[in-house]
Amino acid sequence: MSVRTVLVCEVQVPLVEGGAERLVRQLAHQLTLRGYAAGIVSVPFKWYPKQEILTHAAAWRLLDLSESNGRPIDMVITTKFPSYFVRHPNKVTWLTHQYRAAYELCGTEYGDFDYTELDVALRERIFSLDREMLLESRRIYAIARNVANRLQKYVGVGAEPLYHPPRLADRLRCGAFGDYILSVGRLESIKRVDLAIRAFRHVDPGVRLLVVGEGTQRENVERVAEEAGVRDRVEFLGARSDDDLVDLYAGALGVVYAPFDEDYGYVTLEAFLSGKPVVTASDSGGVLEFVEDGVNGYVCAPDADDIARAMNGLAASRARAASLGAAGRERAQTITWDGVIEKFVGGQ
Repeated sequence: MSVRTVLVCEVQVPLVEGGAERLVRQLAHQLTLRGYAAGIVSVPFKWYPKQEILTHAAAWRLLDLSESNGRPIDMVITTKFPSYFVRHPNKVTWLTHQYRAAYELCGTEYGDFDYTELDVALRERIFSLDREMLLESRRIYAIARNVANRLQKYVGVGAEPLYHPPRLADRLRCGAFGDYILSVGRLESIKRVDLAIRAFRHVDPGVRLLVVGEGTQRENVERVAEEAGVRDRVEFLGARSDDDLVDLYAGALGVVYAPFDEDYGYVTLEAFLSGKPVVTASDSGGVLEFVEDGVNGYVCAPDADDIARAMNGLAASRARAASLGAAGRERAQTITWDGVIEKFVGGQ
């Protein structure tokens, strides 16, 4: 089937934009650049109280996107839960993640599901519906091996990893290896920025930590810096423009990015495309599909002391940092949008 019209389905929490939302916009843009008529279908999502989860899933199921204004839609590409509940005869899923709180985050400090009778029943219903809806897809991809592994583990459905470049890929560059380690990302508990801050108690005093991002945990991580006695060496920069971010990556000594069980981790590839090594943790999920310990960065225990040792290793030798960063850049440059689009529309 020849594909000319494509709709990309987006689950949108109003007033919030993260990696999944940026991915949808990038994908639609890349399809348009290649001559496809591409659009975005966005539906708000609210996950609390928990009863709302299935209601919002049902809202997607009510949608039939087989045509628009009398014009046939050749394909829909669905992304995160519950966009893949949508109805279309040529539905392809590129899974960013399922409803993580009901899956691998259940029973952890990062999720709001536990092993109570009500939560178990709701989880089982979500698992069952996910399997049914996802298996309607003609093809299933995942943004990373980590996401594909979760899907197989919990739902018994296979997916092919399909990597894509970060949004700023064409603008990132390598500059001098300066006197600061860079942290980029939302200030949320699951991103574990506090690990990097606590590590700074034991990091070379000539090195600073620059923290880019906003989130619900900003006050908490600022308090961590005060309690750790490193507030004078940790700068909270808030949200920054793309121009600023490119410059900050370019001048960094390295990048610390140690979230818990990350889906993919744009920060990793942004750092690599800027020629900077990445310090991460052994339980950081999708980040580990790119970071190789001692090759293009350091993989540490999720422990402030171990992360501090890695940061000190970068501070001790700019030449070593540059060598690791160059290896990361070589790895990241193999990931292109051409490969992604060909997977979706090739051979239709």
